[in-house]
Amino acid sequence: MDWDDAKLGMLARRVAAALDDPGWTVATAESCTGGWIAKVLTDIPGSSAWFHGGYVSYSNAAKAAMLGVPAELIATHGAVRREVVEAMAIGAQRRSGAEFALAVSGIAGPGGGAPDKPVGTVWFAWMGPGDRLRNDVSRFPGDREAVRRQTVAGALEGLLEVTGDA
Repeated sequence: MDWDDAKLGMLARRVAAALDDPGWTVATAESCTGGWIAKVLTDIPGSSAWFHGGYVSYSNAAKAAMLGVPAELIATHGAVRREVVEAMAIGAQRRSGAEFALAVSGIAGPGGGAPDKPVGTVWFAWMGPGDRLRNDVSRFPGDREAVRRQTVAGALEGLLEVTGDA
């Protein structure tokens, strides 16, 4: 799907409805999207009722300092790994106090890819009440903007699934 601004906005409004009705909150931990998920969510008037806050932890040092991701975990696995993105989601939820948290870390390109992690590889994690943790990995096609837009959409779609299971 071509995720233009209007489609991302519609998806964000669905997230808003899923969170607002039961009175839940969400926090974001973003690397490759650079705060884009938080931006799409806070474009919605009244989002302060359910958007608790966001962490833009673009560097490895920021992931450790802001979210408590162990530096040795990043050193061992790299920043674009299941273990790291799960630690980001856990850190965002625990540090913010939100019921839900989502985290993304990926390689948006054009450089930075490797044979085992090509450009377009993005790891996702979602944390929900009761320490319920989910993860997923995708390999998105396209240029840097396309990868990032698809990441925003994937993060929000996953959040809808997690809130529906709560």
